[in-house]
Amino acid sequence: MATVESNSIIEQIGETAGEVWHTLLEHGQLTITQLTKEVDAPRDRVMQALGWLAREDKIRIDEQNRSKKISLA
Repeated sequence: MATVESNSIIEQIGETAGEVWHTLLEHGQLTITQLTKEVDAPRDRVMQALGWLAREDKIRIDEQNRSKKISLA
């Protein structure tokens, strides 16, 4: 049963990664807080989606002072 639950979670992260990508395409560079509000998903899932996209070299993460801004690569 754990495998079914894991696949469901992975699918949710993948779907959120798609939403994050489309949001960045539409709005341009956003902070993680702004991105979380725009995507309307739990912050943990948005962070996991960002990891997914970063791993695929789809995004850039720029650190400015104490904040991180995310944009498409």
